[in-house]
Amino acid sequence: MKIGLGLYRHMLTRDYYDFARQAGCTHVVVHLVDYFNQGPANPRNNQPTGSKYEPWGFAGNPNELWTVKELRTLRAEIEEAGLILAAIENIDPAHWHDILLDGPQRPQQIEKVKTIIRRLGEAGIPVLGYNFSLAGVCGRVSVPLGRGNAVTVGMDGPVEEVPVPNGTVWNMVYDRNAPAGNLPAISHEELWRRLQRFLEDVIRVAEQSGVQLAAHPDDPPMPTMRQQPRLVYQPHMYQRLLDLVPSRSNALELCVGTLAEMTEGNIYDAVDQYSKQGRIAYIHLRNVVGKVPHYRETFIDEGNVDMIRILAILHRNHFDGVIIPDHTPQMTCAAPWHAGMAHTLGFMLAAKAVIEFPRRRDADLEPTTRGDE
Repeated sequence: MKIGLGLYRHMLTRDYYDFARQAGCTHVVVHLVDYFNQGPANPRNNQPTGSKYEPWGFAGNPNELWTVKELRTLRAEIEEAGLILAAIENIDPAHWHDILLDGPQRPQQIEKVKTIIRRLGEAGIPVLGYNFSLAGVCGRVSVPLGRGNAVTVGMDGPVEEVPVPNGTVWNMVYDRNAPAGNLPAISHEELWRRLQRFLEDVIRVAEQSGVQLAAHPDDPPMPTMRQQPRLVYQPHMYQRLLDLVPSRSNALELCVGTLAEMTEGNIYDAVDQYSKQGRIAYIHLRNVVGKVPHYRETFIDEGNVDMIRILAILHRNHFDGVIIPDHTPQMTCAAPWHAGMAHTLGFMLAAKAVIEFPRRRDADLEPTTRGDE
């Protein structure tokens, strides 16, 4: 197991890379999408966690894809800081909104996604994370209900009252001039059909490029949100996604926190099932209390999930990928994000050491026998 850190676009600086190394990380997962682009709220001192209904920001330029040069430069900067770039997480809605919506630009956008995958391969970046969702990450509230009144993220009930407006998908506005009205609701099976078509269209390019496509489960994992269906909102549904298009390039961005929020199944069985198959590209690690639609995120060392048990399952099944903390409660200090991440990473490193070196640990704990006693 490798310990990493997720960094958002505004965090792609040497200071953040140095912080990652100082906190014991060897890898980073990078978000190149500027989620809060021109949005009303842009938390530069924290990670984006979203809100209940408001769009996060505006999608990027549909005609500007990440270039090989840009990706290679990013990778070189990260490696210069002593880290490894493990993955790029998420695709800008500007480049695939009609893949999600089955709209008229779908054929052109499939070619754009293929180009992105090829360029990641050329730049030596092995994983592209994605979340195939119309409503995206929504329904969240930030409340000072963590340990010691830490501000943390949660959900306080279903999110159906406000549908997704036209011109918006996955939390972001892709068409400022869209006509008034809302996205028509579709069935779960229609959304699964769209996902299958997407994977069938791009998986061969991913295989040829040496890139894994890593699917994140729906977060929050509700059957519907904002009157739109969700795909992976129970643990067993991840298996359906893997079986749609059997390929080593069709993989999982397994989120322990999201799985723990689900109303069915057993979190430990799910982690065991998918890690045994060797289909996990990388892992998000966070703890929670409660289940949807009423839950809140917690510090890593509390909550409903035994994180040491999770890491022990991964170790037993020889998972050798990257594990990152995706969210942490904000700690009361001058650097809330840094402090929360440092606390979580310290826990992860200690647990990893105990799990991976039990014999050395046991030997160190044995009493010393001295001949003169």
